[in-house]
Amino acid sequence: MGQKVHPVGMRVGITHTWPSRWFAEKRSYGAMVLLDHKIRSYLQKKLKEAGIARIEIERSNKSTHVSLFTARPGVIIGRQGNQVEELKKDLKRMFHQDFELAIKEIKKPDLEAELVAESIAQQLEKRVAFRRAAKMAIQKASEAGAQGIKVAVAGRLGGAGIARNEFFLDGKIPLHTFRADISYSETRARTAYGLIGVKVWIYRGEIFKNKKGQSAPSEEKALTA
Repeated sequence: MGQKVHPVGMRVGITHTWPSRWFAEKRSYGAMVLLDHKIRSYLQKKLKEAGIARIEIERSNKSTHVSLFTARPGVIIGRQGNQVEELKKDLKRMFHQDFELAIKEIKKPDLEAELVAESIAQQLEKRVAFRRAAKMAIQKASEAGAQGIKVAVAGRLGGAGIARNEFFLDGKIPLHTFRADISYSETRARTAYGLIGVKVWIYRGEIFKNKKGQSAPSEEKALTA
C-alpha cells in the first residue's frame, strides 16, 4: 500500500503556518480544538456563497481574532459593513466570546485548492460531466499562473454502476519538496447516484526565506480588522 502524507500538514512550521494559533493547558486543549471546529463549520455554512478559502483563528485573553480569506469580500462585508457587525453578534451569542473579524481578499481564487474543489463539486451536483469540470478547472488554474495542478475524482462517475477513480494532471506537483507551495483540498459532491470525492493539488511555485529568515509575504490584502 502507498503511504500518503498530507501535503499541507507536512509543511506546517516550514512554509505553512498553523490555522489556529493559541495556547491552552492539557485539560482544556481538546475543548478548544472542538470549539475551533464548530466556529469554522458555522462560518463555512453561513458564508457558503462568499467563497471562503480558509479560516485562521487566534486567541488572546480578551477576544478571539478570526481571519476570513475569501474571493468575494463584498458578500461578507455588506453595505457599510453592517453584515460584519451582525456576524460578530451571532458568533458572540453562539459561542459566548468576543470576536474580532478580519476579511482578507484573495486576488487569485483559481490558485486556491479549496475554492477549485468546491467549484468542481458544485458542477458535479448540477450534472456537469466530470471530465469537463476537471479540465476547465485545470485550464483556469494554469492561466492564473499555477505551475502544476492535479485533480482526482472518485465514485460512481457519470452514474456508472461501479465506482472508479479518475486523475487529471497538468504540469508538475513536487510533493516531496518542503519549499514547494502546495495548496491542497478535498471535498464531496452529493449527487443523485451517491457521493463523489474530489481532491485538488495546486503547485504555486517555491517559497524561499528572505534575509531576515521570514517567508515571502502573502498576496492577500486585509480589508477590515
